Amino acid sequence: MRLKSLAILAALALSTAVSGCSTIGGQLFTNNYGAMTDAGYQLPRIPIEKVPARFHRQEVRYDSSEKPGTIIVDTQNKFLYFIEGDGMAMRYGIGVGREGFEWHGTAHIALKREWPTWTPPSQMIKRQPELAKFAGGMEPGLKNPLGARAMYLFNKGGDMGYRLHGSPEWFSIGKAMSSGCIRLMNQDIIDLYDRTSVGAKVIVM
Repeated sequence: MRLKSLAILAALALSTAVSGCSTIGGQLFTNNYGAMTDAGYQLPRIPIEKVPARFHRQEVRYDSSEKPGTIIVDTQNKFLYFIEGDGMAMRYGIGVGREGFEWHGTAHIALKREWPTWTPPSQMIKRQPELAKFAGGMEPGLKNPLGARAMYLFNKGGDMGYRLHGSPEWFSIGKAMSSGCIRLMNQDIIDLYDRTSVGAKVIVM
């Protein structure tokens, strides 16, 4: 019986240890994906049991020389880290750019918007002509691709066209499906949005 218990504990430790980080000393927020009302919108419950546990919001050990408030995006492992300091970070599961739309670099958050309007870029409309009806902007709402929140990434050249944003497509978390933006579950982007300040540094690896 003791050997069986040790095996279970070892399996649990392995499932939460990713890229040298673990939830030891932290907290798992699996229960924070229920239905909620936000700015008059009724966000549905996310069936979080269908999302791999490693992509649930959790506080993890994460050594970084970056100052608290910095966001680090690990595109390979599909994680976003919000640096808290003292060797800890809040980690979120993300969806990233599909093949041909990957990118890496450093930016900062210039704008933050609650329930943003989504305007597909002209290049996207050329690829998907059916989106032309949204050329003037898609109204905020539960079906809006930017979800409940968006944070706009700029560099020295101005607007990069990339966003950290929410998504109604919870099933895309952990996958490479976007046109380069970094997407989170709506309940997660609300949490990250509240923690993040305009001007925050964003590192995409």
